[in-house]
Amino acid sequence: MTEMPAIRPATVADAPALGGLVARLLAELHGEAVDPAAIDGATFAAHRLLAGHPGFAAFLALDSAQRPVAMLTLSECCSLYAGGLFGEIAEFYVDPAWRSQGLGERMIDAAIEEAKARRWPRLEVGAPDLPRWQRTVDFYKRCGFTEIGPRLRRLTAS
Repeated sequence: MTEMPAIRPATVADAPALGGLVARLLAELHGEAVDPAAIDGATFAAHRLLAGHPGFAAFLALDSAQRPVAMLTLSECCSLYAGGLFGEIAEFYVDPAWRSQGLGERMIDAAIEEAKARRWPRLEVGAPDLPRWQRTVDFYKRCGFTEIGPRLRRLTAS
């Protein structure tokens, strides 16, 4: 049996690993090849956020050869409906070779523990489009999340 990857909080030194996994996440979501510019952009953002943004946290899973195989990022949000501060899973990716082996659930558990440590009474996540990503939504439901509706976005910068 293969040893389960170790999960730990990410540090600034992990920015390249996070950037690479986020680029793979985006490529999978959009059905495209991994974009080197996406790796660079995500690596830069990870470095900046891990270096000095107290409302940001990230977790990284490394296999026995110390290769990054999963990542999850959390952001602190605030709203009146949530009664103040709460957490949001902004990015979450598990290498396909590690899916359906319990690693994703362990990553969610790490996020929940971080939310408790930060006294966030709730953790939210935006799910990808249905029905293509129904398996992802089903995963979140198995982890105790409930549907609260779709999330939309509008870009404000050109």
